Amino acid sequence: MSKRVNPLDRFAKDLSPGSLEWIGLRTERRAPLVTTHSVLAIANRGLEGDHRVDKTPGSGRQVTVISREFIQQTAHFLGIEDIDPGELRRNLVICGMNLHALRYQRFSIGDALFEAGALCHPCSRMETALGKGGVAAMLGHGGLCCRIIRSGLITVGDDVRVEAQGTTRDMFSKSP
Repeated sequence: MSKRVNPLDRFAKDLSPGSLEWIGLRTERRAPLVTTHSVLAIANRGLEGDHRVDKTPGSGRQVTVISREFIQQTAHFLGIEDIDPGELRRNLVICGMNLHALRYQRFSIGDALFEAGALCHPCSRMETALGKGGVAAMLGHGGLCCRIIRSGLITVGDDVRVEAQGTTRDMFSKSP
């Protein structure tokens, strides 16, 4: 499957690697997230043990990713010290890289390959989880929805790296 062409792809090669900080699985709809140290990412399906793995194969929302920096920004807007990642209902928390720069990019974590797509907008449940103003605080900081391109084990502490794969591979080898 070819990667979607994005005019900013040529700059993605300069994105410093980040790190996987946290993994959470939603075992069933509306259930609290279960934190785990590692999980199998299943191509075209989702994370093993997450309720979305049995939903529509090929969905653009197989995995949701948010950055530690977005969580900190949301906490800042709410005037609180920190937010438990499980409250935000995202599957993966990464740190150390500009999450928005990953949009429409393929990136690896551990042995798995992901492709980031749509923004993951906050839902009204964030008003309950975070209190009044939770949705407004998360606007623009809700993370990304991703597909799993290649199966593999991912573990907390793994590097997060942009991968030069797909139709834009040649853009990574040329100078700007």
